[in-house]
Amino acid sequence: MKLIVGLGNPGREYKNTRHNAGFLAMDILADKLNVEMNRKAFNSIIGKTIYKGQHVLLMKPQTYMNNSGEAVRKAINYYQLNPQEDLVVIYDDLDLSYGQIRLRSKGSSGGHKGMKSIITNITTQEFPRIRIGIEKNPLILTSDYVLGKIEKENLPAFKLAVEKAALAAIDFINLPFDKVMNMYNKKEADD
Repeated sequence: MKLIVGLGNPGREYKNTRHNAGFLAMDILADKLNVEMNRKAFNSIIGKTIYKGQHVLLMKPQTYMNNSGEAVRKAINYYQLNPQEDLVVIYDDLDLSYGQIRLRSKGSSGGHKGMKSIITNITTQEFPRIRIGIEKNPLILTSDYVLGKIEKENLPAFKLAVEKAALAAIDFINLPFDKVMNMYNKKEADD
């Protein structure tokens, strides 16, 4: 089974904020895979499907960003998954420009509290991730910035990155992550 997790915050007030890039990618992913994300399990909204013979669990933790790891740990333990091979996490990244995505097979949280929670809860930082650029604004307090809405002029690039992240997650289902990384990180360099 492959576990694809999109990070964000539940609630209408957070719906189209920068910090909910992972949730937005999950919505696109669910649509592309024709999966209804309408069940609750593991403190999350989930959807299950089989894609090209592979069982897939889509997950949007409802624990709020800073406690995302609790939900991820529950799903990993329940299905006895290997995070290095079976998990990918999609989330926002201040260090990437709008329109960019970056795939990594492991690494630190980079200051992202949702990722820090996951690393703490599953006791490893060796798992694939797809980062979506939300471009830092040094004039705004980070906590206010990530919970703010995308500016109109940045919306097309942001939406494109969210779409690319969803496509990368689909490729992750049946391809080794190293190959997916090479495909998408190369595209980024070529853009």
